[in-house]
Amino acid sequence: MKDVKGKVAFITGGASGMGLGMARSFAAAGMKVMIGDIELAPAQKAVDELKAKGLEAACVQVDVTKLESVQNAAAKTVDTFGKVHVISNNAGVAVGGYSETCSIRNWNWVVDVNLWGVVYGLQAFVPLIMSHGEGGHVISTASMAGMVGLRGAGPYNATKFAVVGMMETFAADHRKDNIGASVLCPGVVATNIGNSGRNRPGQYGGAVAPNPRDRTAEMLAQGLDPDIVGHLVLEAMQADQLYIFTDPGLKHLIETRCKRLTEAYDWAANCKSLKGVKQSGLLPG
Repeated sequence: MKDVKGKVAFITGGASGMGLGMARSFAAAGMKVMIGDIELAPAQKAVDELKAKGLEAACVQVDVTKLESVQNAAAKTVDTFGKVHVISNNAGVAVGGYSETCSIRNWNWVVDVNLWGVVYGLQAFVPLIMSHGEGGHVISTASMAGMVGLRGAGPYNATKFAVVGMMETFAADHRKDNIGASVLCPGVVATNIGNSGRNRPGQYGGAVAPNPRDRTAEMLAQGLDPDIVGHLVLEAMQADQLYIFTDPGLKHLIETRCKRLTEAYDWAANCKSLKGVKQSGLLPG
């Protein structure tokens, strides 16, 4: 979607971090931006900042773990700006731990936000994008943890791999619908995701402060400026780029993964169990 001026974008997790970076970049490019966030006060502060620059923005409180909340945010976006062209499923939380020992409540929380939040965003907004026939774009935030398995983050990795797969499928499904697709796979960015436990609802165990032994916040503080990520996402959207990587220096991780995959295929081609077996070479779809 090269021509973004006058288009309407909705961003979850838009009050801080990469979401706010996108909001700033999109609005500066002439887009009308609806900032959705579970924290309303910071969202309103972001709107005030953009409006002070003469840019068009509004906000709505949204809990991406609840479909009705996301649907209400979609309705408010259309009520405010008339239509919607871009959805950025950006809200996310961080949960560390091994898959087999992480508490089920934390498993439920990270899946409900990072995975179901994307599903709900697609279900609430994509029909609205398709309804006006003007085209649009869908961006979902995954992570490098959706491309390579990071140690000690089984639940988080699982959700981010799922988002990558969902967006690859979405791109294929809507190739002829004039709707672009991007999956953002950032490396280390200076966001406050390390403190996402501050917003953990009671049903998942309630708010929790970061573990003082956790060095995540220190690492993130050295990361890429979220505003640069915002500019990158806008550029990628206009270039119809499916995968958005923030740190080209991490390419070796992808190369190593691809090498392991091709080596595994070579092994399968020469293993005793499959020797002489004829297969169709087909997959559904």
